[in-house]
Amino acid sequence: MRPSLGLHAGLALLVALATAACGRNGAAQQRDGAEPPVPVTTRLVRLQPWSDTVLALGNVKARESITVTAKVSETVERVHFDSGDSVATGAPLVTLSGRQQQAALAQAEAAADEAEKLYQRQLELAGQQLIARSTLDTQRAARDVARARVAQMRADIGDRVIRAPFAGVLGIRQVSPGSLVTPGTAIATLDDIARVYVDFPVPEVLLAQLAVGQRVSGTSAAYPGRRFEGTVSTIDARVDQATRAVTVRADFPNGDRALRPGMLVQVTLSRPQRQALVIPEISIVQVGTDSYVFRVKPDGTVERADVKVGGRREGEAEIAEGLKAGDRIVVDGTGKLRPGSRIREATQAEAAAPERG
Repeated sequence: MRPSLGLHAGLALLVALATAACGRNGAAQQRDGAEPPVPVTTRLVRLQPWSDTVLALGNVKARESITVTAKVSETVERVHFDSGDSVATGAPLVTLSGRQQQAALAQAEAAADEAEKLYQRQLELAGQQLIARSTLDTQRAARDVARARVAQMRADIGDRVIRAPFAGVLGIRQVSPGSLVTPGTAIATLDDIARVYVDFPVPEVLLAQLAVGQRVSGTSAAYPGRRFEGTVSTIDARVDQATRAVTVRADFPNGDRALRPGMLVQVTLSRPQRQALVIPEISIVQVGTDSYVFRVKPDGTVERADVKVGGRREGEAEIAEGLKAGDRIVVDGTGKLRPGSRIREATQAEAAAPERG
């Protein structure tokens, strides 16, 4: 029994000594501040080309757009188009009944022909001084009135044929043969959409950075994954007093007619390229309205650097204030850090592992 008790006593003594040693080492590490360095990935901040973007919602408008209507009250005699047809400039769309006008034109042409013949006879007589000059002048005026009447009747008949004022695509037909139309009656819409406009608002503070010719891209929910490319063609002359925004018009080619008037488009306006300090967006820590990064100090510890973020784009962010070229910042591993923490570069396996806070 005694040897067994001696063995247990010896083991207990060894455990106590080891525990005391560990305690002394831990206390020494705490006194020296020698915490294990946190594995992180870092990046050197450099100037690089940067192009700001402005995001806005815009509405598609046809280059030319009208609602085709009649000028007179008349019955539709013939419709020359179907819904959705493409038509050329001057193509007849609708012919209205004009029998009464045709008869009136024939009567006016006969009267004009008779007035012309009488004028020619009196002109010969006046040349022989057989009639007074005033009589000839009266007949000339009568002839001119008859001619004007013919021109009026022809114009009236011309109004009975409604033509396309420009080339484009017709909408849904609103009339049929036999329909009675009056001035203002909608016959169909006509849109020139070979090229379209997209109007979108831009904040007033960016007005000085806008210019005709800037590149614009757009996306639509109707065509997931497709991007439309255009250019700024017009900047409105006025700023809206209510929204403090200026309307910008972009011109988009639309050969396949994918964009339709009235569609909503998410517009991205690219501003001129310039040099800027750009860092990965994940390196920025956001607390309320404050933004900061962890900057690496020469002694291998980190400090908090408050920053002012400019634009953001595709996982990157421009730093307007708070950093300078040559600074090294922590990219991955910020969740484990606090000011004064020591760091080391993470291994490939550590960098690939998900960060835990």
